[in-house]
Formats: sequence, structure tokens, C-alpha cells
Amino acid sequence: MPRLGDIPLSVLDLAPIRQGGSAADSFRDSVALARLAERRGYRRFWLAEHHGLEGIASAATAVLIGHIAGHTSRLRVGSGGIMLPNHAPLVVAEQFGTLESLYPDRIDLGLGRAPGADAATMAALRRDPHAGADDFPRRLAELRGFLEEARPDQRVRAVPGQGTRVPIWLLGSSDYSARLAAREGLPFAFAAQFAPGGLHEALAIYREHFRPSAVLEAPYAMVGLPVIAADSDTQAEYLATTARQKFLGMVRGRRTRARPPVEELDWTPPERAQVEQFLGAAVIGGPSTVRQGLEAFLASTGADELMVHTEVFALEDRLRSYALLADLHQGLA
Repeated sequence: MPRLGDIPLSVLDLAPIRQGGSAADSFRDSVALARLAERRGYRRFWLAEHHGLEGIASAATAVLIGHIAGHTSRLRVGSGGIMLPNHAPLVVAEQFGTLESLYPDRIDLGLGRAPGADAATMAALRRDPHAGADDFPRRLAELRGFLEEARPDQRVRAVPGQGTRVPIWLLGSSDYSARLAAREGLPFAFAAQFAPGGLHEALAIYREHFRPSAVLEAPYAMVGLPVIAADSDTQAEYLATTARQKFLGMVRGRRTRARPPVEELDWTPPERAQVEQFLGAAVIGGPSTVRQGLEAFLASTGADELMVHTEVFALEDRLRSYALLADLHQGLA
């Protein structure tokens, strides 16, 4: 089984909007985090498509990817993910073909099926409410056709996009994308940062059914998970109340901006159980606790790469968490 120092670490950023802050503040924070990630040896920096959520500023995902790529020089920047049924495949190909042309060999295109929005927002996006279930493979094939070399008889072409071969990943929180990624010979990323329940089953299905392709000879599985590292277990648990407040709000049907940490949470036992279910894969603590937790996670999953999501209120605490994790990864702590 891989050990922490043997695998790449990457960053998942939702461009969180803090209570009392703005989207512009979030974008400045994302640049600061990406620059730290690049300095400290993280491989990727991905941003996720969400719409109409007061606490998340990454709705225009391709635009923000370009902003981050423009403020870094080596870091791979991409989507975790673009919700393909929200968009025409041609438009996605043009956007990511443009990004790849601007930042060669640095762009990733992670794709998901979920709307990343509620029903009213889906309607505003003009998304077919039935899209993503039966037609996702067709949409994926169409998109790949716009990113590969053009066929002689191809009437519609993505310009830019055609021939750029932007690396495609399939993302998921169930076995659907695991099966499709295996069938197509594509890398797979599982969203254990909010839905850890189906993790082991999805990884097993992906590995068992993987078919080698021109893209990938062997299965490659990346797992997203929540990590909060601090100087002590006590401090990390305190910082983690920001994430727990977010999920508690979701349980109660309210989505708000990121809130400052609190000493105690006012929740019922059933609410606490639901929140902890969302955070079932979370590794929270001081350096020793985090090291042990991540080593155990790798032993359990055999992940080829970890994509870390750190949800805390203050930028300095988020940067500190990723710096501590880099120290652990490099054997410096």
C-alpha cells in the first residue's frame, strides 16, 4: 500500500466566501493558497462548479481556473469538476482548449454529472432535469471528440480545443462514474470530502473493471477528503467547527457563508450524526494525528493521489494547514 510520502498531494478549493467577506476576497485567498501549493510541491489545484450558493464563489469555474493559472507557473490547475450536463460539450471544449492554449500542459478537466445547484437554478441554467443519467456517456464522447484531433469528415470543430487533448477525469460520489471511468480507461476521482459512504465500493469497481486505453494503461484513483491540520489536536478540532457549521446548516436546509469557529455547536444527536456522516473521511488534528490518519486512509483505500479540501474560516489557518501537511508529506515534521 502507498505511504504518505510516496503519492502526490493536491488541493481542492471551493473559493469559500466568509461571513463579512466578498467574492473578491475569496479570489485573493485562492491565489494565495495556489501560490503556497505551488511552492510546497502540491501537484494540482482544482476548483468546483457550484451555482447560487451564498458561500461558494467558483460558479464561473473556467474563468477562475484561468485566473489561478495566470498567478502560478508550474501548478496543474483544473476543475473538480465541471458539471457536464449543465453545458454544451462544444462550449466546454472551447473553454478548456483556450485554457490549455494559454497554459500548456497545466490544465485538467474533471467532469461530474450533478447539477451543483437546486431545481430553480437548474432551470435558470437551462439544464434538462433528466440530463446526466442516461446521456452522460454520449456527452462525454462528444466532448472528447472536440478535444482530440479532428476527423476529416468533422463539420463542427472546437477552435481552440481541437487537438489539445486536455486530460479528462471522471468524478463521482457513487459507482456510476467509477464504472464509466473504468470502461473508458480514464482516471477517476472520488468525492469523499462530502460523500464518503460509497468510497471503497466505487474504488473496487473501478479497479476491477478498468480497461487500459490510449490515455491510461492502469487504473489511477484520486480521492478527495477533508483535512484540517493545526499545531495541536485541540486547535484543529476548534477550527473544524467552521466546516461542521456548514454541514449543520445543510441538514437544516440553510446554506450560508463560512462562519467563524465556535467553542460549542448547538446540535441535536441526530443532527450531529448527519454532520459526522458528511465528514466521515475527515482527518483532523495536530501533525502526529494527521500523519496517522492519512497513513490509515491510504492503507484502507490504496489511493494513487489525495486531493485535500481544508475548510476553515481564516486564510492564515488554511495556509497553515496546507503547510503542515506539506511538511508531513516531505518528512519535515
